[in-house]
Amino acid sequence: MNHLGDYDVIVIGAGHAGIEAAHAAATLGARTAVFTMSLDAIGNMPCNPSIGGTAKGTLVRELDALGGVMGLAADATYLQSRMLNKGKGPAVHALRVQTDRKRYHEYMKHALELTPGLAIHQAEVVSIETENGRVKGVVTQLNGEYSAKCVVIATGTNLGGKIFVGDAWYASGPDGMHAANALTDSLKSAGLPLRRFKTGTPARVHRRSIDFSKLECQPGDPDNELQPFSFMTDTPMHNKVECWIAYTNPETHRIILDNIQRSPLYGGMIEGVGPRYCPSIEDKVVRFAGKDRHPIFVEPCGENTEEMYLQGASSSLPEDVQNAFYRSIKGFENIEIMRPAYAIEYDCVDPTSLEATLESKVVRGLYGAGQFNGTSGYEEAAAQGLLAGLNAARNALGKEQLILPRHTSYLGTLVDDLVTKGVMDPYRMMTSRSEYRLTLRQDNADQRLTPIGREYGLVQDDRWAKYQHTQSILEAERRRLHETHLRTADLRAAMEAAGLAPAAEGGIAEELLRRPEISYPLLAGMIGWGEEITPMLAERLETEIKYAGYIARQDQGSQHPFQAPAHGIACPPAQAAADDRQTLPGTGCRPLRQAAQPHRHRQPQRDDGGDQQITERRTGTQHHQGNAQLPGAARPGQHPRAARIRNTESGKILHLMRHPKHGNRQLADGKPHHGPQPTLPPQLPQNNRQQRKQHQILHHAHTGDGHNAEQRPQPDQVAVPVPRI
Repeated sequence: MNHLGDYDVIVIGAGHAGIEAAHAAATLGARTAVFTMSLDAIGNMPCNPSIGGTAKGTLVRELDALGGVMGLAADATYLQSRMLNKGKGPAVHALRVQTDRKRYHEYMKHALELTPGLAIHQAEVVSIETENGRVKGVVTQLNGEYSAKCVVIATGTNLGGKIFVGDAWYASGPDGMHAANALTDSLKSAGLPLRRFKTGTPARVHRRSIDFSKLECQPGDPDNELQPFSFMTDTPMHNKVECWIAYTNPETHRIILDNIQRSPLYGGMIEGVGPRYCPSIEDKVVRFAGKDRHPIFVEPCGENTEEMYLQGASSSLPEDVQNAFYRSIKGFENIEIMRPAYAIEYDCVDPTSLEATLESKVVRGLYGAGQFNGTSGYEEAAAQGLLAGLNAARNALGKEQLILPRHTSYLGTLVDDLVTKGVMDPYRMMTSRSEYRLTLRQDNADQRLTPIGREYGLVQDDRWAKYQHTQSILEAERRRLHETHLRTADLRAAMEAAGLAPAAEGGIAEELLRRPEISYPLLAGMIGWGEEITPMLAERLETEIKYAGYIARQDQGSQHPFQAPAHGIACPPAQAAADDRQTLPGTGCRPLRQAAQPHRHRQPQRDDGGDQQITERRTGTQHHQGNAQLPGAARPGQHPRAARIRNTESGKILHLMRHPKHGNRQLADGKPHHGPQPTLPPQLPQNNRQQRKQHQILHHAHTGDGHNAEQRPQPDQVAVPVPRI
């Protein structure tokens, strides 16, 4: 072995998770190194060349609010920008951009090169070194040895990667990168519980072979409506390209079904579990046999390439079958495939073996991020990478680590779901996974998280100054609206001019803005636009005012209602004095934190779910799926933490807790319960009716009608109403 360096933090992998982890750790002042198999693969987009989407766009805004890089990179390299779900309420609005794949890689590579205190190495890490249950360094393929106090694993789909196209398969990572098989063996030897997941990608085709006259055009939003991902971006935005939509047809489906036995997915060659919410085209045809067509989104991979990406048509069928079914699609009759579609199987860790800081319970000082933790998607990976890098650096520097509770962010929800519930398939973030989504909007991510990023050292002076300035603008305009009175005659004239039914009477501008038919631009036409109020800030202000009642309703029965301090910035209240937390500067709110020392710090209480949880409450024993030996395992928490129960949707449990009488008659999936009421455990006082009711609700949610993982309600079926504006 050749000892080549000493670091505080080493990051393995320079994909979306590794970039954020390395940048965060170095920004905090830790001596950091990032290792990648190829410098040309930094920030690679092996699947869709896009950033954002439903819930994912909120994650990118949260990343940016905490001081991450992805939002800035997306703003600098986008080709087309669209706000999704505009026909619904702002809680589910989602920014999505089509990105220039090559320029995104170049931006991220340069961003890492410009990060002070960060070393970049092109080398394959083949093993991690441990001593007394703690990581102490890594070894590369060239026998280079590097010591480290903490290591972040962000290997993406390279770890044990295997490519499948029909009956052909070979060991590989994405885009021709070779697989990291030796590292898999090292992690298994260290005791990490690994599993196999699978994902896939569609073909890339030549632009000239597509007849766009037969496709539907999908333009971006008008330039005057475009919004950036980063709160730091002030430059004007302009859409550069158009995207298109094609559709499969019965002939396409016939070709796929006639050759379904040649798919490794259905032939038994693939062992890994695929993503439930991003199925292959053959999966769609089989599972949704009643549908006559499925959309395929035709998207450019960049400004200076003729490659087009066919979103929604991933496959592992043989190349000849791919040619046949793609060419059966209207507009694709002469399609030229440049890169065939393929499936890729890879190794990942059971995330229940991680702390809420993303540190391993098996090997201390070892952190996981991204697809290694069982998630799918660039945005989910990047968000975890930032948290893992931040906590690894603070651990190495002897400082307290950060845990983001569910009510603070989608990132907190994502991590909490991973480490408490685990995953049965690649985890994708969705708005329905959060019971706090009315307050966890993409427009207020800076309000929720920038003060936390500032305290933990990620938010630099320029971002902090921009944040404070934005808050002062919003506060001043809110105050002006509260103090301004509109005459009835003026209001009626403005509404009639806008084609609206005239209001009965005027009033205070802030109160009038609560009405669904009255918008900020309508009021601004009478009283003028507030100083420095942009359309983006106007929409945010209008949303906060209109949502006030719905948020109050959401907070009923919630352990963590959002409250606004005197200066008007919404933030979560302190949860308990015993948590030994400090107030964040300038906000009056306190984040949940854990000390880095001792390393086996106390976990927040939670319910790990299933019938095991009921057994734990009755007997006091602990059961963990294959991880009974893990240190610091969670004990069942309080009854109101029902949203933590495995396989039970948080919105439905929240509904049951608000309406305990319904809990006596219905299960968590809404079906009536005809059996006897569950027996209460002897330790609950029989004269405490509230405790008994809460326990009954939990028991219903656990025992129910025997739903297993395949039968449980899906996150996108949660019936929690979102107000429309």
